[in-house]
Amino acid sequence: MRRAPFALAAAFALTTTLAACGSDSLDEAGDSASSATESLKVEADEALADKVPAEIKEKGTLQVGSDASYAPNEFLGDDGKTVEGMDVDLFDAVADKLGLKTEWSNASFDSLLAGVGSGKYDVSVSSFTINDERKKEVNMIAYFNAGTQWVTAKGNPKNVNPDDACGLSIGVQKGTVQIDDLEARNKECTDAGKDPIKAVVEQEQSKVTVSLASGKVDAMLADSPIALYAVKQQPDALEPLGEIYDSAPYGIVVPKDQTELADAIAEALKAIKEDGTYDTVLKNWGNESGAIDDFAVNP
Repeated sequence: MRRAPFALAAAFALTTTLAACGSDSLDEAGDSASSATESLKVEADEALADKVPAEIKEKGTLQVGSDASYAPNEFLGDDGKTVEGMDVDLFDAVADKLGLKTEWSNASFDSLLAGVGSGKYDVSVSSFTINDERKKEVNMIAYFNAGTQWVTAKGNPKNVNPDDACGLSIGVQKGTVQIDDLEARNKECTDAGKDPIKAVVEQEQSKVTVSLASGKVDAMLADSPIALYAVKQQPDALEPLGEIYDSAPYGIVVPKDQTELADAIAEALKAIKEDGTYDTVLKNWGNESGAIDDFAVNP
């Protein structure tokens, strides 16, 4: 899954490319770039709104940070600046339940937790995998389940085997749990005296997909909804490789001291599950398989 600390052993052959957000994607949003919540009426729940901390309720708008390079979960719309996607639709529905508005900001993934900690953002929603390290810094409210999926060029011309990718170039996004995955696989290669994996690391997932489609890398791995969406957008160029594995929940991120806000968000998620909004949003984005029932805080 996406979203883990970025750390690589010295032996890990590494190429890093940092690129500007929102450019050069291969029709990243495609024909699904419409807001699911536009056709849904989500009414505020007064009892839930009363659970929102007074200072946020008075302000009325939540500042939300997101890395909009991860279609279909979060990406930039046709205007190049509006953040759209499944996560946006889900959290906007949550905010509606709480009687709040949202203002979304696009930022690099590795700046988001710091932005929440500093107060720049009230919330961050960006396909964060919940893990113990993050829970030490912030509160995380579970809202979706995802795993890792490998993708190759159509027909797998390089005969990529995820369990023996030694000597191959593999695309991955900076700051993700897939980095740790590749590091572990690379250690097996080097321990066996084989050529190391060459990790081609991009700042944005859209760049990783471009690298695979253009032949710059032999394969990529990413969170399952993102990887399968890329295949759906380019079925003549890409295909999934193997099965989804290591499933874990995504979490909405709020500051560590904002336990009341975290609890209110969890209750609002339960409410949109009960009224059908949650399942409708996931269906509209083709991600029903990631639905959960337990919207726990810091599971």
